[in-house]
Amino acid sequence: MRARITGTGSYAPERVVTNADIERMVATSDEWIRERTGIRERHVVADGQACSDLALVAAERALKAAGVSASELDLIVLATCTGDTPLPSTACLLQHRLGATRAAAFDLGAACCGFVYALGVADAYVRTGMRHVLVVGSEVMSAITDWTDRNTCVLFGDGAGAAVVSASGDDRGILSTHLHSDGSMCDLITVPGGGTRIPPSDQMVTDRLQYIKMKGNETFKVAVRTLEEVARETLAAHGVGVSDVDLYVPHQANVRIIKAVVDRLGLPLEKVVLNMDRYGNTSAASIPIALDEAVRDGRVRDGQLIMLGAFGAGLTWASALIRW
Repeated sequence: MRARITGTGSYAPERVVTNADIERMVATSDEWIRERTGIRERHVVADGQACSDLALVAAERALKAAGVSASELDLIVLATCTGDTPLPSTACLLQHRLGATRAAAFDLGAACCGFVYALGVADAYVRTGMRHVLVVGSEVMSAITDWTDRNTCVLFGDGAGAAVVSASGDDRGILSTHLHSDGSMCDLITVPGGGTRIPPSDQMVTDRLQYIKMKGNETFKVAVRTLEEVARETLAAHGVGVSDVDLYVPHQANVRIIKAVVDRLGLPLEKVVLNMDRYGNTSAASIPIALDEAVRDGRVRDGQLIMLGAFGAGLTWASALIRW
């Protein structure tokens, strides 16, 4: 039994924040942001809009595309680092709102790798008997973005993407997932405050520890190296080469990282899905948003070999190989 993606969906909030808008917040410029990141705008939630709100729309669109009703779902795995509340899980809130009454539900925390990690979980459960698993990546990164920090506020956006993973009797589907982590580099990308190590307090807020912190140069180097390594590992596991890949869907963090990786792999840029110019880095939502766009505009076709690749806080890195 193979697990196959039978439907995708995505959603981004209506509000758009351009580089020109950020120029009015911090000392930066549209040219500087585009040159270093490839980003020109990002979507940001409206007041009162939360992670589960974004996830709901993306999930409904994925279910519709798959022709699967919420009542048929066995499991919901929601990848996020910006859930509605510390508890209950945002996945349970989504389960209730969808009316997926027979589905188990839980959140998965692997930052920008979250969707690929969750896809691996769905693959495993389908191979052991489940029929339909909903995988969602949903993030409100604006809630943990320090809009006074010019090094990080230019990077992030909000959004959600989803996929229905269903049991299939043919040879198409998820061929494998490859998941890695190295906690010794946890300080490269982190939100220091708000947990049990540094609980919420007036001092935590004064020190702005509730916001994401990044060591950009170090992160860049490790991201390029690990994304190349995991891509080669994935291809080698199936005895295929880079030239056999029809489409590469990477985490949309930084265009320079992606170009460096595909250059090392020898993969033509026209085989790479890029949309961070319109969304920024949406963490766990970035790959499913990009994948859904590629599915809906016809770049993804039956029989193609699709590779996903992600890198994120943890540190984590991961890939998936899919025969569509």
